Amino acid sequence: MIKSNILVSLVIFSTIFIQAQSYLLCYQCVSTHPGCGTPFKWYWFKTISCPEEDDICVKVIERIGDEERITRDCLSSLKGFRTDIPADKYEGCRKNSVDVKLGNYVNNSITELDIKRDYYDSTTWCFCYFDHWCNSANLSTSSNLLIVLISIFFFIRSINQ
Repeated sequence: MIKSNILVSLVIFSTIFIQAQSYLLCYQCVSTHPGCGTPFKWYWFKTISCPEEDDICVKVIERIGDEERITRDCLSSLKGFRTDIPADKYEGCRKNSVDVKLGNYVNNSITELDIKRDYYDSTTWCFCYFDHWCNSANLSTSSNLLIVLISIFFFIRSINQ
């Protein structure tokens, strides 16, 4: 009787966990924050659940000379104000798109404003959506669901012995 109660509770827990993990989890930070640059310290930054169901994790790398700025976020968060998102959003990294109409019809007397988005020498967009937290610096991330399922398997195995 105890084994069946434990098994039922594990099934309920795993179902709730799978339902909670239905949206993609991404890191959200900018490299001007400590630990978000090239040696990425993932344990310092919060994880966000992307608001859209078919969202993508994004890592934007912008370079000007030797300076590099990295932005990690969900694609839906960047769509509102970035016009240089590449049309091809499949897994991998690619160069930004150029919007030829951007900043043409603006009377700009403040030269520090980057209304044409040509301040950076190169901008690279990296997209990923196959695994949670895939917009970190390294590509070897583990899925929490897999860890839970393996733990349940060994727990049930230890009960049966």
